[in-house]
Amino acid sequence: MNPFNHFKGTSFLDQAIENRTSTQAIESRTSTQAQNHCKQMDPVEKKAAVHEELKRMNQLPANSTYATHRLRVLNKILQLMSIERTMSQDKELELLFAGLSL
Repeated sequence: MNPFNHFKGTSFLDQAIENRTSTQAIESRTSTQAQNHCKQMDPVEKKAAVHEELKRMNQLPANSTYATHRLRVLNKILQLMSIERTMSQDKELELLFAGLSL
């Protein structure tokens, strides 16, 4: 049996669209799971998770662009968590926190 038979009759563009759609579905499901997990965490757990991620990032090389950026984001989140927020700001912070995938 030819392993490429399932591509028979489809164009490269059709295959690319199909692959992109399935990738987006997986990413959406993963993002939703992360958001649900973050909503279940209380503020103390969230702060602890951010501190754990800070420790992990501090172990990476100091000249790492990824680590530098991630540290800035994590520090900003800690700052935002420590101030009084409106409901809309709190919702935005939840989305940001969910996007970190801690």
